[in-house]
Amino acid sequence: MARRLDLALKDVPLRAPAPLFDRPRPPRGVFTSQSGFLRALGGLAVLLLAVLPFIDASRYTISIATSALIYVMLCMGLNVVVGYAGLLDLGYIAFFAVGAYVSGIFTTVLGWPMWAALPATVFACIFAGIIIGAPTLRLRSDYLAIVTLGFGEIIRITANNLTITGGPSGIHGIPTWEFFGWSFDDGFTIGGLEFPEQVVFYYFVAMIVVVVGVIGAGRLSKGRMGRAWKAVRDDEDAAEAMGINTYATKISAYIIGAVWAGIAGQLMATHLSAISPNSFQFLYSALILMAVVLGGMGSTPGVIIGALFVSLAPELLRDFAEWRYLIFGVLLVVVMLFRPSGLWPATAVLPWLKRNRPAPPPFTEAVASVPPSVFESTDGTPDADVRDGGRG
Repeated sequence: MARRLDLALKDVPLRAPAPLFDRPRPPRGVFTSQSGFLRALGGLAVLLLAVLPFIDASRYTISIATSALIYVMLCMGLNVVVGYAGLLDLGYIAFFAVGAYVSGIFTTVLGWPMWAALPATVFACIFAGIIIGAPTLRLRSDYLAIVTLGFGEIIRITANNLTITGGPSGIHGIPTWEFFGWSFDDGFTIGGLEFPEQVVFYYFVAMIVVVVGVIGAGRLSKGRMGRAWKAVRDDEDAAEAMGINTYATKISAYIIGAVWAGIAGQLMATHLSAISPNSFQFLYSALILMAVVLGGMGSTPGVIIGALFVSLAPELLRDFAEWRYLIFGVLLVVVMLFRPSGLWPATAVLPWLKRNRPAPPPFTEAVASVPPSVFESTDGTPDADVRDGGRG
């Protein structure tokens, strides 16, 4: 029988089996799909950010909003490292310092315009990510956290002792953005509404950079590299057994997170026009990590919510004077007790979508892949091997 089966299948063309039923297209509506709702929510958030200066253009409001956007950029970079790749980094503020100091040195010492210093900042952060990540990313879990904490302190102490970085005094007089002789200091008026010099323009620059950074990090997480990050995060040994270069995957996440932090550092340096080593202490690394964990590791909307909470809550509680940090700490504890996976975890499903159960595919009959004549003898009767169950 086996020989007849081989002869029958010898001239049969190989082809992929056709699907037994048509798969329905996934819903794309705002209230019928998770991705559609998130896109609509993101568009609404961008619209509100663009309208904010026309509602309240005071120096205090715009300054706080700009700082909050920079925190969002920082948290999105750390989310790539911690949320996607699963690398516990306690010295992430070091890349923030590299971006701020490189942009400050190139603009104050070398006299470069701020837009020309941006590529230098990116290359410096890539180099720093390789230098710091190459020896440390061979470690795991707690050992990796301790070593990254040490590197973060090394960067801060080095900046505190170098002459080119200004030592403990830091760098002052960092210039604003200039384009062909026009700078943000010149101010602007739209529809009779006068914007207060450079503050609003730093806000718009930060808004554009943050929107691009959020979209870029989200797209990376859904691609081939993002799937490799998540595989390493879930089980590094299993990912390596499946052919993933875990070391290259981890260092790519580390470099991308460093670039995001460096760009945020340059935005902060131009926004404040002065930087010092005290601005890059371990406390800020802990705050950024807390924002990522609080919002939901690996979740883009959750990380944004966590960054806004950590950056804006102390300002909203300013009326409570010295009690505001106590209230802020209590709020953090309460949130983590009742939402241990974060305010918006990566596995969250919208409440109204939980009731929508997928429809089962239609029932189909079994389809034979071998013609029945193969199992018949030359006289048309069933083959003895088939009748005996293959025992003959």
